[in-house]
Amino acid sequence: MPTFPHAHSRPTGRRTARRLTAAALTTVLLSAGLALAPGTAAAPPAVGALGAVADPAAAATTPVRVNQAGYLPDGPKRATVVTTATEPLTWQLRTASGAVAASGRTVVRGTDAASGEATHLVDFSAYGKQGSGYVLAVGGWSSAPFDIRADLYDSLRYDALAFFYHQRSGTPIEASLVGPAYARPAGHIGVAPNQGDTDVPCQAGVCDYTQDVRGGWYDAGDHGKYVVNGGISVWLLVDSFARAERAGKAAALGDSTLRVPERGNGVPDVLDEARWELDFLMRMQVPAGKPYAGMAFHKIHDAAWTGIPTRPDLDPQPRELHRPSTAATLNLAATAAQCARVFRPHDPAYAKRCLSVARTAWTAAKANPEMYAPDSDSTGGGPYNDTQVTDDFYWAASELYAATGERAYRDAVTSSPWHTSADAFTATGFNWADTAALGRLTLATAPNRLPAADVARVRASVTAAADGHLATMAGQGYAVPIPANGYVWGSNSQVTNNAIVVATAYALTGRQRYRAGVLESMDYLLGRNTLDLSYVTGYGDAYARNQHHRFWAHQYDASLPNPPAGSLAGGPNSGLQDPVAQEKLAGCAPAACYIDDIGSYSTNEVTVNWNAPLAWLAAFAAERRPRV
Repeated sequence: MPTFPHAHSRPTGRRTARRLTAAALTTVLLSAGLALAPGTAAAPPAVGALGAVADPAAAATTPVRVNQAGYLPDGPKRATVVTTATEPLTWQLRTASGAVAASGRTVVRGTDAASGEATHLVDFSAYGKQGSGYVLAVGGWSSAPFDIRADLYDSLRYDALAFFYHQRSGTPIEASLVGPAYARPAGHIGVAPNQGDTDVPCQAGVCDYTQDVRGGWYDAGDHGKYVVNGGISVWLLVDSFARAERAGKAAALGDSTLRVPERGNGVPDVLDEARWELDFLMRMQVPAGKPYAGMAFHKIHDAAWTGIPTRPDLDPQPRELHRPSTAATLNLAATAAQCARVFRPHDPAYAKRCLSVARTAWTAAKANPEMYAPDSDSTGGGPYNDTQVTDDFYWAASELYAATGERAYRDAVTSSPWHTSADAFTATGFNWADTAALGRLTLATAPNRLPAADVARVRASVTAAADGHLATMAGQGYAVPIPANGYVWGSNSQVTNNAIVVATAYALTGRQRYRAGVLESMDYLLGRNTLDLSYVTGYGDAYARNQHHRFWAHQYDASLPNPPAGSLAGGPNSGLQDPVAQEKLAGCAPAACYIDDIGSYSTNEVTVNWNAPLAWLAAFAAERRPRV
């Protein structure tokens, strides 16, 4: 999530937008003070035969907030109603024909701290009949239309993963795989005006040689590639496959399931996608015989910021390697060790190479335990600075121990203060700078030789963290697994990362409350929120479509596309660190500090470490489960 000094689909097909554009939606919400609710002085708009708002331009939003994509037949089905009414209201679930399928009374919830809104809750979980075009009607208002169907998340599982092929550096993005609007030449391979990533020099004073660091994923809306952010992202993709394998559901992520060039090669496609980034991460390792051999360069990006729009292959800036860091080196050690463990049955030679790189990186990090990336290194790319790396040591040791079972790595795990710390899981979630939770999740789920009592304690820490997230959700009007002070840069990734902890608790225990918590987290991302907006492009009735990106820049250049379906916006950020947010969102409630504008990089960027947990969760949610 780099900081920028300047401004930056696939529709559902059978639905048309019922409201203003997402950018105008936010403006109306702010100017109206979010006062649209039954029981207020404002009269509701006319309601047509299908229960939909008759004039979409007349009402920018509805106070009946739902998951606009829909609900699973066997999952929770809850909605939030914004209203100052002090008594319960009658709700009706209506079919596409207008028939009443279910009805009941709302539960008065009170003020939601993050949005400042007075809320009621609707629970229609008991209704499980599949269909499309449902609406929830309360007090003369109707929700966005939504479906109830078992295959609800099937396409999102693949669209969220397709994001990574779109973000590939060093290879053409083929029209046959993504369609003509998203096709582009290879970026940063040395074809003019690019200066290429195959022979990149260091910043002055860092090294006196060049390095081949081609490939990998562009991190975000810029053209930088950052090891610490790539590390957590590739870990999540590989972990998603490992989780599916443990659940007996890996076929859905297997070979020929994604539109990637490697399909049909006998290797699961999600691992092929992960390998594109893993190969880059391994190229970032300092060669033997050079100073700091075995360490990893922290990042590679342009010498100066490029403007928007700039297609990757048209980027003329010189590229630079930035000094190695302990954090980057431990990210390399952790992800390469995970590669060794998960790739072994599918590509043993590659797994062996990964393990060798991981061992070398671990040794180098141990020899250089306090080499930190400076926070001042923010010209042309984000600094990704981090001076707390004991958590990264714990994560890397956990992965190396799970991959090898060797005593030295076990001792590094058990001697780490993070192994027993109550702070490994936090209310606001793990992220690229806070990785102790990743070590815990691996030790809780991957076979290892820790004593049974130790494994039980680690697993109990996962379920305790999940219970904490469920308690947070239960205390809110919108059931979001972050606290009211958690709406920071990339808050949607904090939502998804915490939901992964909850999903892991479900895998460990089989308790349905954890699965319900994951699905309600998805409800928030897909429209059950204070903006009545899906943060995932292409999903829902009104969704974000102007995310900050140099190629997906339709808002600035009509010849360029909007982001493809399955792209997750960063989400509400009360820090307002960009000029657009500062101008348009001053005084916003934390959960409303978002605007769908390409210039709002602090609320509306896309990044690999935000889409990776979305893909993890979509794969989890898409799996069919027998009723219990």
